[in-house]
Amino acid sequence: MAWLFLLVAGLCETVWAIGLKYTEGFSRLLPTIGTVAAMAASIGFLGLALKSLPVGTAYAVWTGIGTIGTTALGIYLFNEPATLLRLACIGLILSGIIGLKITS
Repeated sequence: MAWLFLLVAGLCETVWAIGLKYTEGFSRLLPTIGTVAAMAASIGFLGLALKSLPVGTAYAVWTGIGTIGTTALGIYLFNEPATLLRLACIGLILSGIIGLKITS
């Protein structure tokens, strides 16, 4: 169950990171509320995952999921570059997450 909580926490991190773009400096109410709610959910689910996972593993996986999700949505939503080197680096992050899951 801890790994599921960690996955949800990472997805919520992706939501709030992308949400920041839509708040326009916290000047738009609804995107700001959604972003703050996603931040709270992300930390909450991370806290639940930390009940049984090592903090170093959980933190690395949490930020890795957020990084991959935010980068992928940045490419999709904001036409950010999807160069081969950038995608390869994302692959390295993903392989690190998988490695941490296997060894935990």
